[in-house]
Amino acid sequence: MLRVVVSTLPALRPLLRRRPLLNPKPPTRSRLPQRTFRALSSSAPSATPAPSAAGAGEAVEVEEHLTRCAAAGRAPLRVAVLVSGGVDSSVALRLLHAAGHRCTAFYLKIWFQEDFRNFWSECPWDEDLKYAQAVCDKIDVPLEVVHLSDEYWNHVVSHIINEYRCGRTPNPDVLCNTRIKFGAFLEAIENLGFDYIASGHYAHVVHPSVENTDAPSLLQLSKDKIKDQTYFLSHLSQSQLRRLLFPLGCIKKDEVRRLAAQMGLPNQGRKDSQGICFLGKVKFSEFVERHIGEMEGIILEAESGDYLGNHRGFWFYTIGQRQGLRLAGGPWYVVEKDVQNNVVFVSRNYYSLDKRRCTFRVGSLNWFDDSGPGNSERLKCKVRHSPEFHDCTVTKEHTEENGDVLVVHLSEDDQGLAAERAPILRAGAKCEVPAGTAS
Repeated sequence: MLRVVVSTLPALRPLLRRRPLLNPKPPTRSRLPQRTFRALSSSAPSATPAPSAAGAGEAVEVEEHLTRCAAAGRAPLRVAVLVSGGVDSSVALRLLHAAGHRCTAFYLKIWFQEDFRNFWSECPWDEDLKYAQAVCDKIDVPLEVVHLSDEYWNHVVSHIINEYRCGRTPNPDVLCNTRIKFGAFLEAIENLGFDYIASGHYAHVVHPSVENTDAPSLLQLSKDKIKDQTYFLSHLSQSQLRRLLFPLGCIKKDEVRRLAAQMGLPNQGRKDSQGICFLGKVKFSEFVERHIGEMEGIILEAESGDYLGNHRGFWFYTIGQRQGLRLAGGPWYVVEKDVQNNVVFVSRNYYSLDKRRCTFRVGSLNWFDDSGPGNSERLKCKVRHSPEFHDCTVTKEHTEENGDVLVVHLSEDDQGLAAERAPILRAGAKCEVPAGTAS
């Protein structure tokens, strides 16, 4: 029994035939050999001739490329690896194991929607867990299941519901990373002797050298700019960041897929998960309706104030939304919401000059590397999960209501800006956008 786990969490339960997590005898290095990736990095048959000097050099070069973000030079480390049953986390686990680290895999069982049992014929996480177990069995890595349903509800789902009631649209993946995966879970294993937590995120963390331990760890973009997930990690604190490894930060998605096939992973053909992490097969509108309900309101044209129809509640809509409005003569876009009076304003001229959005304010600032940029410093800004960055400048302000804030001036309009977005400034910023700050 794990008595070291914080009191608000259930004990970590070992899955199936695994030995207890607190086994006093760690695995020996003979069980964790450094593995070359000769068979994984080419289409050559697995039967390999005796290595020549050139062949050995090629193998070392490939191995360094694949494990550069897996701290191979610091092996053996004790690493807690978050696995989901998907391809990304499975390849991350295999790379860490091949780099010589002593790995324990963890599957987080988060919010299970008891009220939505009739939406599926079988448990929605059962298949994920089976795949995770099969991946771990191939390399004899122990797998543990951690139940964080209460924490997920209290710190993610309930917050999302409250934000929707206020007319904002928070990002659940940002909250899940900060408060659950690298929050509650990190606290749960804090005293179990792990050096790092790893996952299959597409991001890269640069840690300080052993000679300069006072320097901060930095979050950097991954090699794959399209799959890059630094947006979802932008709220992590320095204390969280210092504990993380992201082995896929140096690898592109297509290479991860090839590795999965060449490694013979049982889940190599699984599709990537889509949508909001906690909903499973439940439609988002059904989730909102169940927890917030409906309240009929009116839809008005923004320019004329003309009545166009009714809606079920402003919380079903977000700025820039086009789908689901069910209005003739479109396309129509949501451009504003009157939360007090439950009115949704729409427009067919979403990209007109009078609706330009190139300035916004951000608050709750937290910088990874220093105290932040100077006034009028030229930066790069990301306002959503996408490969695109905006050129921008910032100006510091201080208000009694929100404390220190930054006014961000984009070099060009972004019509999708809204109060619920969470921008990233540079690679080292952590920002939240207060309500009603886009202009």
